[in-house]
Order: sequence, then structure tokens, then C-alpha cells
Amino acid sequence: MILDIYKDSFEYSAQDWKTLVILGVMAVLSFLLLPVFLVTGYNYRVINTAVHGIINGKDPLPDFDDLVGMFVDGIKVVIVQFAYVLVPIIVFLIFAAIASYLGDVASVAAMIIGSLITFILVIICCLMVQMGLCHMAYNDGAFSKAFAVKELMKVIDDIGWVECIATYLGLIIITLVIAIVVTTLIGLIFSIFGFSGLMLGADTSGVFLLGTFINWLVSMFLVGPYLSIFNSRSLGLLYSMQIE
Repeated sequence: MILDIYKDSFEYSAQDWKTLVILGVMAVLSFLLLPVFLVTGYNYRVINTAVHGIINGKDPLPDFDDLVGMFVDGIKVVIVQFAYVLVPIIVFLIFAAIASYLGDVASVAAMIIGSLITFILVIICCLMVQMGLCHMAYNDGAFSKAFAVKELMKVIDDIGWVECIATYLGLIIITLVIAIVVTTLIGLIFSIFGFSGLMLGADTSGVFLLGTFINWLVSMFLVGPYLSIFNSRSLGLLYSMQIE
């Protein structure tokens, strides 16, 4: 089932390169802050489509319309993410504060225990964030549903903790592999051209600069947006498993 989710999401994310470019433009303009919420709002729409769909259901990519609504959804997404991330941060700070009042050995022990607990909480909270956003989308955007912990725990129980964690970790690995492979290949190609020119006595500084620029363009306008849609679609489909 997990592989079916990945397969569907790979195909779904590649439906329209224009959508990827638009998301890339928004990402480039993220320093203005407003586009950040539009990007997160669009990814929320992808999740919304997925939680109401099925694997290999041939769902279309969401349209770029109702920008105000997309912006509001984006703000809600960021708030949910921030709220859950605060939990492991607060726990770690508590252990750090306790460690500061202890002796050397006890202080180290407290930090080790605190770091371990924080790490476990990070995994759980990251999963809760994603399931919370999916649960919110499934319940017509009801903001409170993103924090309905008991309902979210039941959703994860119904899907299976192993399946949820495995899918989430798999997405992290796939994202890293694709990003690394693409940037490495582009860098390798231009490096070959550059060093070949150097061996012929040519000035190839422009080649290396061009390679860096092309790498940035591909990452920002194609790979990055593609992976963000891929992840959102995958998590939405994972959530839909407990509905079937």
C-alpha cells in the first residue's frame, strides 16, 4: 500500500510543469512573507484533494484561484505547524534548565535523557502535524480538528503506527535522494564541461557559474515544488487509508 501511495504521488505531482513554476516563483518571493502562506495554502489544497480521493484516483491538481482563501489556509497551516513544533522545543528547554542546576555527571545524564525524549517527541509531533492538517482538511477546514489529539491518535491507530512512521520516514528519504541526485547530476555535467575547457586552456569560470545558476533554477522551480506536492499528496492518501 505504501508503494502504491508513492507511485500515485509521483505521477500526480508531475501533471503540470506550469504549476511547479508558479510554486517556484512563490518560493523565490518568500522573503516578502505573503507568498509563504500561498505556498503552504496550495499544499493544503493538495492534501484536501487527497483526503477526499483514493489512490490512483486520477485527481487533478488544485487550481490557483481564490487567493484570499488560499492565504487564510496557509496561515492556518503555519499556526498548526508552529504549535506542534513548540512541544519538543519546550521539553528540551525544560531539561536544559534542569541540567544547568545539576552537577557535571547528572547534568550530562539529564541532557542525554532530554535529547532522547525530544527526538521521540519530534517524530511524534511531525506525524501529528501532518495527520492534523489532513484531519482538518477532511473536516471541511475546521481549525480545531487539527488539535483533536484523541481523534488523531485514533486515525493513526486505524492506519497503523508502523505504516505511518514508515511512510513518513520514506518520504524524508525519497525527498533527500531526489534532491541530492538531481543537484549532483547537474553539477557533474557542468563540472565535466568546465574541466574539459580548462584542459584545453579555455576560461571556464562562466561554465561553473552557469552550472550553479541552472542547479538553482531546477531546484527552485521544478524539484522543490514537485517534492512539496509529492509529500502533501502522499500524506493525504495515507490519511485516507483509515477512511476506506
